[in-house]
Amino acid sequence: MIKTKGLSKQFANETVIEYRDLIFEDGKSYMLLGASGCGKSTLLNMIAGILPPKSGSIEINEVDMTTLSQKQKDRFRIANIGYIFQDFKLIPEMTVADNISILSLEHVDVSNMDEVLKSLQIYDKKNKKIKHLSGGEKQRVAIARAIVKQPDIILADEPTGNLNFTIGEDVIKQLINVSKGKTLIVVTHDERLGKYFDYIVDMNEMTGGVQNA
Repeated sequence: MIKTKGLSKQFANETVIEYRDLIFEDGKSYMLLGASGCGKSTLLNMIAGILPPKSGSIEINEVDMTTLSQKQKDRFRIANIGYIFQDFKLIPEMTVADNISILSLEHVDVSNMDEVLKSLQIYDKKNKKIKHLSGGEKQRVAIARAIVKQPDIILADEPTGNLNFTIGEDVIKQLINVSKGKTLIVVTHDERLGKYFDYIVDMNEMTGGVQNA
């Protein structure tokens, strides 16, 4: 379970975003919906331990992330969280298999790679270079890399932002399918995808507004 309390984030330009308290239950899927700039991606990055909050706490399975050092946060994320970035963060000149196998440098077990690629219908692309894949295929590789370590939590930042709706919808359906039993939190601007999630969180209502410090 993920709980946030009294959370806020301040940026270099002194803009402050204040969040209402949130709870994300184990094994449920959540869609974070809201206008650009309302703090959706920032919240995801704070949960993942990538960005520190200005104030408040983020508790994941009774571990308060805000009390950990950055090194401890990174270790926790590697062990427990699969993160799907909007821009994929794949290495174009490397194959699909190599982009996933590189996780072994962080001591991640990738022995179930083939099974994951088959579940996402991209096993036939395993030995192709990323630069030769379509946008939808690249997104599936990014999903495969996030779930190959079988994390308890999957965070996805605009996973369909670079795709047309038809391909994006298919990606979301596959992401929901491979995330069953896990806590899935997806940031998106496309409310049409809401029907695939257990819960829709309107971030326009869950932030206390954007203000200057």
